[in-house]
Amino acid sequence: MASEHLPQIPSKLFLTRGSGRHRFRAQSLELAYRNAGIQKFNLVKVSGIVPARCKFINAREGISYLSPGQVAYGVISEVASNEPNRLIGAGVAVAKAIKDQYGYISHFEGYGLTEERLRDEVDDAAVTMLATTLGIEFDPAKNYDERKEIYRMSGYTVRARNIVQTAEGDKNGLWTTVIAAAIFII
Repeated sequence: MASEHLPQIPSKLFLTRGSGRHRFRAQSLELAYRNAGIQKFNLVKVSGIVPARCKFINAREGISYLSPGQVAYGVISEVASNEPNRLIGAGVAVAKAIKDQYGYISHFEGYGLTEERLRDEVDDAAVTMLATTLGIEFDPAKNYDERKEIYRMSGYTVRARNIVQTAEGDKNGLWTTVIAAAIFII
């Protein structure tokens, strides 16, 4: 049947984040997924294109659409460390220009970044990727705040939403993992 081969285009998207600590790295990741509410799903990492009419929903609503064991697609950023007091951070950002235009999702992992700096980095990456596909000229040497004005002056209003998670490495050397994710609902 033709209906069996219909494209799977996400209609909804939600952002979530979490952190976990454990003596085993894999278990700290599992705890981060639990903290984010996405531990019951078979997560498949995908690249970051948001379909044109994909609607943002909150995480609680998004999780309610999924069933345990279901395959869920998403852009997932994760970073882990067992170095005491090491600042770690993971983030994702979604940039969209207009309602009927596709968007981009960026992800960023880093060490030593404050939450504010991480938000700037991940927003900057998403907005830059989207802007370049729209043909907006800009100077990549300028900082993000300066380039935001260029996006508006070029006839586009590019909006970015992000979610980030930071944590300090456990003082006793337990594995600390942080994740941030943009999960699609098909």
